[in-house]
Amino acid sequence: MHVQDNRNTSVGIVAIGRNEGERLRSCLESIHGQAATVVYVDSASTDGSRELARELGAEVVELDLSTPFTAARARNAGFERLLELAPDTEFVQFVDGDCALQPEWIRTAILAFRGHEDLAVVCGRRRERYPERSVYNRLCDVEWDTPLGRTRACGGDALMRVEAFREAHGYDPAMIAGEEPDLCLRMQRAGHWILRQDCEMTLHDAAMTRWTQWWQRAVRTGHTTAELLAKYGRASEHRRMRRALSALFWAVGVPFGTLCLSIWALWRLDFLLFAAVLIAIAPAYVVLLTRIQRSCLRRGRSIADARAYALSCALAKWPEVWGMVLYSVRRASGKRASWIEYKDVPAQFSARLESALPRERGSVLSHSN
Repeated sequence: MHVQDNRNTSVGIVAIGRNEGERLRSCLESIHGQAATVVYVDSASTDGSRELARELGAEVVELDLSTPFTAARARNAGFERLLELAPDTEFVQFVDGDCALQPEWIRTAILAFRGHEDLAVVCGRRRERYPERSVYNRLCDVEWDTPLGRTRACGGDALMRVEAFREAHGYDPAMIAGEEPDLCLRMQRAGHWILRQDCEMTLHDAAMTRWTQWWQRAVRTGHTTAELLAKYGRASEHRRMRRALSALFWAVGVPFGTLCLSIWALWRLDFLLFAAVLIAIAPAYVVLLTRIQRSCLRRGRSIADARAYALSCALAKWPEVWGMVLYSVRRASGKRASWIEYKDVPAQFSARLESALPRERGSVLSHSN
């Protein structure tokens, strides 16, 4: 997309998507005028997304699905095409097709880079567009409300220094999720840092209306936790060990311990101990819920949001454990992980993903772990 007014020639934008429909229109229209070059990477959409992107002036890259899809692959492909079109680009803004870029974001973010040559990534506030439509959308809105200042990682929407991105060899194309903290970890180990500003960056449309979508999203989180631990161990940059242990304790340890004690009490015909075991488990989870709720309230969220978020975090321990098990089983069997989708996807796209042939890791960015 080559805009004619107010364009920033030092910035290029890479948007990725598949079957985003009107969300993609909103995304590309929000980009207009904020950068000199825009590349849209499409992953086998069947809803006319490619035609829409071309109509709005974006350079379109069609991702080859003979290699299994990942958002990381799509972003890498867009970055490579961006530099082919504009090799002097200094900064790249990555944005997902279900997000709309705020008008002042790029101009504000660029200022943060001045005088900080070791600053690699600047991100801002991501808000949920329709939090009132479902409790799951509200939960996403609470999740996006993260601490400001120096941070360990960004999300899928962020402005990055091209030189730092290339030095880190881009995203790991084999990761089905968690590619952002993985990239940020490698950037930090190379001497860079990440900044989260108190500035509106994007509006996101999660479009989550069913608990099954929430479950799949939590499974993907657990998968990410296991993969980061497998790659980096107990690295302080990602703190995934604590998350993994918490999920295992609350979803496996406490229930299993309760079951064992209950069976032992019944075997001894000690009904008083049996009752005590059953009564004790409830306060344990109440403590967990209260701790999460208080943390959420300290961030200025409403009581309703804090309660919903606390319940979601507690219940998510089970699908997160399943995601960790899923990764471990796949790794032990030598199988490559497949994309875990939580949004509604047309059957044609799902069929193409299932038929994709696994290949070796790699990209023209020559990623190295």
